[in-house]
Amino acid sequence: MKETSTPELIEKELVASLSFHDNSIHVDQNPEIMKLIEKATLLGNAHHSKVSIIFQDDSGLKRVDTTIWANGAKYICLKGGVWIPIARIVDVKL
Repeated sequence: MKETSTPELIEKELVASLSFHDNSIHVDQNPEIMKLIEKATLLGNAHHSKVSIIFQDDSGLKRVDTTIWANGAKYICLKGGVWIPIARIVDVKL
């Protein structure tokens, strides 16, 4: 997926402090994004493989390199119980 700007690389531990309250921000979902999330979750659980997750918080584009441990209908869960709304995910690089 094409990004309009370079995402800020952040540590996984900082994701919990980010804000996702602005309901006007909604990423146009690529139909492949759920397939990528499911693949990344499988890689995380079976092989402890890290992926790059590019997402939009209330202040801009971010990237975190981490393991996805679980995914649901609306959120993904990273190691340590950190959650990112799927509606804010721009891309997942395996």
